[in-house]
Amino acid sequence: MGESTEPFLVRKLELTDYSKGFTELLSQLTLCPPITEDDFHSRFHELQSLGEDHSICVIENSSSHEIVATGSVFVEKKFIRNCGKAGHIEDVVVDSRVRGWGLGQMVVNYLSDYARSTGCYKVILDCDVENGQFYEKCGFKEKGVQMSLYF
Repeated sequence: MGESTEPFLVRKLELTDYSKGFTELLSQLTLCPPITEDDFHSRFHELQSLGEDHSICVIENSSSHEIVATGSVFVEKKFIRNCGKAGHIEDVVVDSRVRGWGLGQMVVNYLSDYARSTGCYKVILDCDVENGQFYEKCGFKEKGVQMSLYF
């Protein structure tokens, strides 16, 4: 079950979120061409099979039943730190119509708490420079340099 901060409900992704604008919301973050409901269901079940190693948080507007914010966390199992775990936050986006309402911070807090609850010794994320201040407000500190190789 999720947490309610009227008029918003913070919870895990559900199958019915396909029809609530979940993938359309992701397109406000990056390329996310439309996918079929069958493809959504297939990926949902695949991610669900990972158990506690992956979680997607959504915020639903309780009045309109639209998904207005989301983010995910992947738990990486390591050999270092006594076979420790690290959380990786990805794909945080808030609908442009409700930015500035604190929903992004709610998503990041949910995902950070999730990582902590699964035994992660840290949670990390990559972001654009212009989003750095937002993540600092969420308690993150700049560390290192991000590098990417796209295929």
